[in-house]
Amino acid sequence: MTPITRITLLCCTLLLVSDYACASQQDDLDKLRKRIAALQQDLEKTSESRSEAVDALRESERAISNNNRTLSRLSQQHREANQTLVRLQQQSSQLGHDMQGQQAMLSRLLYQQYLGGRQEYLKLLLNNDDPNRVARELQYYEYIARYRSAWIKTLRGNFTKLNAVTLEARQKSDEIATLQAEQVKQKQALEAEKRAHQQVLHKIALQLKQQRREIGRLQRDETRLAQLVEKLSRMLAQPGGTSGPNSTTKRPFNLLKGKLQLPVKGKITNKFGSRRPDSTVLWKGLFIKASPSQPVKSVAAGQVVFADWLRGFGNLLIIDHGQGYMSLYGNNETLYKQVGDELVTGDTVAAVGNSGGNEDSGLYFELRHEGSPLDPSKWVVAK
Repeated sequence: MTPITRITLLCCTLLLVSDYACASQQDDLDKLRKRIAALQQDLEKTSESRSEAVDALRESERAISNNNRTLSRLSQQHREANQTLVRLQQQSSQLGHDMQGQQAMLSRLLYQQYLGGRQEYLKLLLNNDDPNRVARELQYYEYIARYRSAWIKTLRGNFTKLNAVTLEARQKSDEIATLQAEQVKQKQALEAEKRAHQQVLHKIALQLKQQRREIGRLQRDETRLAQLVEKLSRMLAQPGGTSGPNSTTKRPFNLLKGKLQLPVKGKITNKFGSRRPDSTVLWKGLFIKASPSQPVKSVAAGQVVFADWLRGFGNLLIIDHGQGYMSLYGNNETLYKQVGDELVTGDTVAAVGNSGGNEDSGLYFELRHEGSPLDPSKWVVAK
């Protein structure tokens, strides 16, 4: 077997292995999403007190989150399409400028040919001049002919490119118009959902106020979250559950203690382990009061393992950081990331809100290890 054959076989083998690994990873991700979706459905079916007022908010707050996420995606596509259109317009302008120069040069060459014509060749051959000079002159004419042919070929190629760029720019303009129409439609749907949400809040305002102070409900919320985290931990520990942090690109989470940034800028209105107002239930995390729609950042690299509405915590997102560590972000208005999404530190994962019947706008933030709550203040950068 020749060296070239061996190299070719090796490349083919590597490509097959790579394709198989990608397919296997996607298959694992699809299975993980299905298992988590089934877990969420089971959690909703088995949850007690389904008549609580907070449940009336679930569908409208889910819809607001989904509409905001779709609107964000459309806005990103719109920005990318505009950038592509600007690039195409610049390319078209440059091609037009190049073609003007090429046409001017070709005009001069054709004018020179018109002045000289084919008779110059005849004169050279019939004037009985020095053969060496005749050969040089003929070579000179041949050079001009080749040069003219090259300019014509280049000009023709640029015409083809310009037509293609013009067509692509027209298609991109149509795409932008479609995106703009979709954005308008999505904004209208979002406003309708927000109005419906306000109507629901108005109807159940008194009931919500009573439930916020109900010790039993707070305990049920805590238990529900603890059960969710425990089930997620067991699921992720199974083969194919999740890949966990890649050791070559992500630092182990346990080495980040004391180095994390808070996921959102705001005022911390409670401390880990302190009592909630008018109850014996203790805070398992931090509530960071912040303005609505403020971006929520991932505190570290990881993978989203839960992104849905949960009673008591509204639109909740949970990130698996490997080694049994998780971070939780609750009461969001919008969840920008979905189950299976890979994250790096500082990625925007959500937008601040007051979903789940929360009175104040802000973010509820927890850290957990193997299901047990950790004091976030010991993990974030001291200020």
